[in-house]
Amino acid sequence: MEKNSVDLSSSFLVVRHENGGLWDLFKFMVFDNLESGGKFLESSNCGGVVVGEEVWEWEGGGEVTSDHRWVIVVSIIVRKIIKVLGKPMEWFGYFVEFFLNLLSLNGNFLGLLNKILHGNVEMPKRDSETFISAIGHLDGRVDLFKIETLSENTKEHDFEKVEMGNRCLMDLCMMASKLAYENAKVVRNVVDFHWKMHFVDFYNCWNDYQKERSTQVFIMCDKPKNANLIMICFRGTEPFDADDWITDFDYSWYEIPKLGKVHMGFLEALGLGNRANTSTFQNHLQAKNVEPTNLNGESSRSTDKEPFPVMGEMTAYYAVRRKLRNLLKEHTNAKFVVTGHSLGGALAILFPTVLVLHEEKEVMKRLLGIYTYGQPRVGNRQLGRFMEAHLEHPVSKYFRVVYCNDLVPRLPYDNKTFLYKHFGVCLYYNSLYIEQNVDEEPNPNYFGYRFLIPEYLNAMWELVRSLTMRYMYGPGYKECWESFMLRMVGLAIPGLADHSPVDYVNSVRLGRTRSVEMISL
Repeated sequence: MEKNSVDLSSSFLVVRHENGGLWDLFKFMVFDNLESGGKFLESSNCGGVVVGEEVWEWEGGGEVTSDHRWVIVVSIIVRKIIKVLGKPMEWFGYFVEFFLNLLSLNGNFLGLLNKILHGNVEMPKRDSETFISAIGHLDGRVDLFKIETLSENTKEHDFEKVEMGNRCLMDLCMMASKLAYENAKVVRNVVDFHWKMHFVDFYNCWNDYQKERSTQVFIMCDKPKNANLIMICFRGTEPFDADDWITDFDYSWYEIPKLGKVHMGFLEALGLGNRANTSTFQNHLQAKNVEPTNLNGESSRSTDKEPFPVMGEMTAYYAVRRKLRNLLKEHTNAKFVVTGHSLGGALAILFPTVLVLHEEKEVMKRLLGIYTYGQPRVGNRQLGRFMEAHLEHPVSKYFRVVYCNDLVPRLPYDNKTFLYKHFGVCLYYNSLYIEQNVDEEPNPNYFGYRFLIPEYLNAMWELVRSLTMRYMYGPGYKECWESFMLRMVGLAIPGLADHSPVDYVNSVRLGRTRSVEMISL
């Protein structure tokens, strides 16, 4: 792949895992060989990292130290491995989802055997309203949480006076984030017939870097007329999608002047640029190039243009923004919430970030809040300060929910001098589902050796706990055999099973606060 011509007006770093070999990585890591490192890293000259020339510098000045090189090398190795396993992962995913749906449609193992003997096996059809994703099989709960002590209107999810921090709203956001992994027909069926709300639309959006429709998002309202709540929900990291995992482990960034450095892969997922030509990010993200508009999409100076990366292809940011404007105009009393799990959480916080950048003031006035679950880091400290100024006053509007040892919120790597930093209010739940309001989750980089043994012990505890949940909390918390198998995998890779929606739904529904500081299990 050809390298970009240097854009002197912007700063960026592209980490290309596909270039170079293991020997180049070794020379880069051990000998600080800039020529070998230059095969993997491409940057602007003004952003602090100069590849193949003189000394490398990082954010805030100073040379690239050995721990910085180690993080980049690990990222490249992991992404190379995932890329090699990409096709096997995809094929295995197809098989797993087909098999799980074959079982569920035919009464599980015994039912399937009986139907095979009688010759009337029902075959699953992908993209049908009965075809459930692997995530959906991990946690088959569909009904929303109800608190019996609340009023009847609240039990029916009347969001007329709902506020951030409301347990029913948190549950709706998490259940919607889980539902986002399903196809459009399943989403519509659940929203309209199970939740008795209003399905608006499902978008399958273009990622110009990946050259495929790999970003999914759906929009719903609490009711079809005079809605009080509009919800935008982005799909997260799909377990068998190599490109999603490669994006999570990517350390490439693009700097937006006056805003900060932002994860390049997440911007690409929103359809806001392509690293093959970094000037495309500037076209989408420079505030001076975007005309402020009202809710009608009107500008006093020009038409609000929405530059799609490929003619005829729909991208997530522009498709959702256009629909949101129309919905806010139609439902004059409605406010909107943005949510997502995993990668979807990253897109959920970046979407309003770009709305702020584009001076969508009338739209942002109607923002109720943002809930993310198991969200990776999206940018640097400057980005965090910028968004906190818009989301923390007069009350907090951004809540980042993290369960225990979940691996994904610890990505990309962060230390005292490295680039990626979390921001916003972190609601951290330990393995007893006790909630703590913290600035940063414990063991922020996952690889901390002090936490290694506790992580394995916790994985064993969670495996045992999964067998007792139905007896401790009722039949609604019984874990299926698919979830149990994932926890078995978690014994080898602690933190992987913690990323499952199962524990996030449980955290919201069973979570309780404790005022004194405690050591998390």
